[in-house]
Amino acid sequence: MRAPGVERVYTPAPALGNVRDPARHPLVIGSGIAGLYVALRLRELGLRPTVLTKGRLEDSNTRYAQGGIAAAIGPDDSRALHFEDTVRAGDGLVDRAAARALTGDAPARIADLVRLGVPFDTEEGRIALGREGAHSRARILHAGGDATGLSIEETLRHRAVEAGIEMSERRVLRALRVGGREGLEATVANPEGRGAEVLDARPIVLATGGAGALYRQSSNPSVATGEGVAIAFRAGALLSDMEFIQFHPTAFYREGAPRFLISEALRGEGAVLRNEAGERFLVGQHRDAELAPRDVVARAIDRETQRSGHPAVYLDATEIPRDRLYARFPSVCRFLLTYGLDPSRDRIPVAPVAHYMIGGVATDLEGRSSIRGLYAAGEVAATGVHGANRLASNSLLEGLVFGERVARQLLHPAPGGPPMPGRLLDLVPPPGSGRSEEPEAVEEVRNRLWEEVGIVRSADGLRGALAAFEAIAERVEPARPDALPGPVANAALTASLIARAALERTESRGAHYRSDWPRPKAAWAKHIGLRRAAGDRGAR
Repeated sequence: MRAPGVERVYTPAPALGNVRDPARHPLVIGSGIAGLYVALRLRELGLRPTVLTKGRLEDSNTRYAQGGIAAAIGPDDSRALHFEDTVRAGDGLVDRAAARALTGDAPARIADLVRLGVPFDTEEGRIALGREGAHSRARILHAGGDATGLSIEETLRHRAVEAGIEMSERRVLRALRVGGREGLEATVANPEGRGAEVLDARPIVLATGGAGALYRQSSNPSVATGEGVAIAFRAGALLSDMEFIQFHPTAFYREGAPRFLISEALRGEGAVLRNEAGERFLVGQHRDAELAPRDVVARAIDRETQRSGHPAVYLDATEIPRDRLYARFPSVCRFLLTYGLDPSRDRIPVAPVAHYMIGGVATDLEGRSSIRGLYAAGEVAATGVHGANRLASNSLLEGLVFGERVARQLLHPAPGGPPMPGRLLDLVPPPGSGRSEEPEAVEEVRNRLWEEVGIVRSADGLRGALAAFEAIAERVEPARPDALPGPVANAALTASLIARAALERTESRGAHYRSDWPRPKAAWAKHIGLRRAAGDRGAR
């Protein structure tokens, strides 16, 4: 794909056919890449969406995505190779139809971003392509060096404003309720729970992002607490793959400093990992060494820190030419310089952090959930495209590819929904006592998730964590079914869903590693679904 000219003029796409009911106003919850792209495409297709977000419009994981977005547009690449790499990284659980949709539609969605004005970096007149772990080709597009997510988010947000899309900040989804034949009712309020209102029944697109901020060590912004998952579960939606939480191997480590992400693309450019003694400890552990899949690298770092007693390992980028290092990774270099580190001379202390929620609200390839009128796109959705372990830089792409499919489905709705998983658990949440929220309990959730539902898990740890989460839920869940659960209740519920699925999967696969079941089992080459027991579904 040739890079566009410098002017990057935005021309809205023509509408596709006639809208049967032009008065319909879909509700999009979330303002990351999935939410903004869905809203833009809906507007271009003739609908008038409304976007709500719990923080500021720019508060999303999209903004902090450094590495880039994957697409097979290079001369030595193909959709088939991208598909094979995605399936291989997913460790036997990738939905192949979803992976074909993702990799097959990728070039067209990149063309959409170019049309909208995303300023991808170029080399000699062509879009520059980098390589990351588990990719067999250089296929990672980036913008602003290591500010790809920021560039995409700002471009989409500005285009949404230009398109006149109604957007409202500090409006938190509190509950979903089956409304009528046309869709769902959503209860929203401000972050403090005041000003609650019930919005008219309409189609709803969940684009609320992941749950990484529920972990003590995380690369996510504070808003990424998995509330969309908890609220969808309460409404009766099917969830899938909640045990698969991906940990990014290399976040900056210094006591008291933020866990700033150090892009995997640095390793793609030649940076290596060393222990405190200066040894490359990944050599011999995997054929691709530092470019192994993220779960392999994260566990190797965890083992090394446990062995040495040192809280971090070191990313050595000193062999990358200084000019290229600073041009390709300006954000990382600026951050490190504030802590007195010059990555062209100094090794970078790094440690793993919770990064990406692979599971979520189960959907089909058109974004339809198990509840009529409820759609999901982006990190909150479980399409099956990532399997047990997401291939690097497929996440931004997922928001675009399946966001496009959601938009087209809303234009011409048709029946559908996710397939039933191989293992389905019908769960009854603990009864609530109706006490007030306990903000301090969130720290227990974060600590328990990190220590017992983290990089390495075991039955004893998972049972202990699950009991703790359920005890918190018993204290903070509302006693009345028509009352609105608060953020602490949602945090405890989301954490318990992750732990419950992890306890059920008695094997190790992809991002899920059990020390008591350290190998994969053929019998577990299936998805685990979680659903609220039918007789327990209240009106929340």
